[in-house]
Amino acid sequence: MEKKNMDWENIGFGYRKTDKRYVSEYKGGRWDKGLLTSDANVVLNECAGILQYCQEIFEGLKAYTAKDGSIVTFRPDLNAERMMDSARGMEMPPFPKEKFLEAVDQVVTANISWVPPYGTGASLYLRPYMFATGPVIGVKPSDEYQFRLICTPVGPYFKGGARPLTLCVSDYDRAAPRGTGHLKAGLNYAMSLHAYVTAHDAGFDENMFLDPVTHTYVEETGGANFLFVTKDNEIVTPESNTILPSITRRSMLYVAEHYLGLKVTERPVRLSELPDFAECGLCGTAAVISPVGKVVDHGKEICFASGMEKMGPVIQQLYDLLTGIQLGTTEAPEGWIRKIIDKDQIF
Repeated sequence: MEKKNMDWENIGFGYRKTDKRYVSEYKGGRWDKGLLTSDANVVLNECAGILQYCQEIFEGLKAYTAKDGSIVTFRPDLNAERMMDSARGMEMPPFPKEKFLEAVDQVVTANISWVPPYGTGASLYLRPYMFATGPVIGVKPSDEYQFRLICTPVGPYFKGGARPLTLCVSDYDRAAPRGTGHLKAGLNYAMSLHAYVTAHDAGFDENMFLDPVTHTYVEETGGANFLFVTKDNEIVTPESNTILPSITRRSMLYVAEHYLGLKVTERPVRLSELPDFAECGLCGTAAVISPVGKVVDHGKEICFASGMEKMGPVIQQLYDLLTGIQLGTTEAPEGWIRKIIDKDQIF
């Protein structure tokens, strides 16, 4: 099977229907064996739990063509574990870790012609998700669920390089205290959409959400964790029980400490501290890390020393190291890279 005939360096970041996706059903208290299908449509009962009470969770990860020609994924075990945590928090049956990893392997292998070549900056984005399919009318968890894993090739999140972003301090709360902010549930993202559109309409790239109790501590954006660099090159990241635990952020902190020898601290970060930081970045699967050049707090501009032209030097190092680990140009810590297809097995 040959690679798809595509302009891989210019495919953009969007959805394309690929050949196969994985589907598994939960009925009668257990998950079935699961299978690959070419059918991209989902058929639901009109009273399905996802439609009535928004029982849904998801994950996001990527498969890459490494420098040696093999096809790999980056820390999918952590995505599996986080999805299990999200399921428990939403009263859904956890999808077993080994079945999750097998589904990733099957989908990538079945769509091998859609995996972008090395050096193009593109990757195969994987979206595992689970939702309630059983009919419910009273407010309660469903008895039936479906797990699906789809994939689509995507280009670099930032075409032509990462431009430093301008954020605004939001007037909205992303999550409630002791709520679902720490879970990767679709309802959390739905709650952030109005704030996202409002920020865009005002000319900003994203929101900076503050803690929902005092509105004095930095939390996250609608879909990424914050990472700050002090003027002494210490890495600081906000700590809160309403922040989604980012796998990219977790990996960045390890790289900062063990590859660059930097001090790493996870603690509550006050909004008033922002002028003291030299660099700021947003961590997530799609872009890895996005530089932030400026935060606007109701008309007051907070500018980081790294400026509005390019990534700051420390964030650039972290980006280069982590993408190097993902693509096989930098030695990875043990267990971080899962090889799905060896180079000798490809075409």
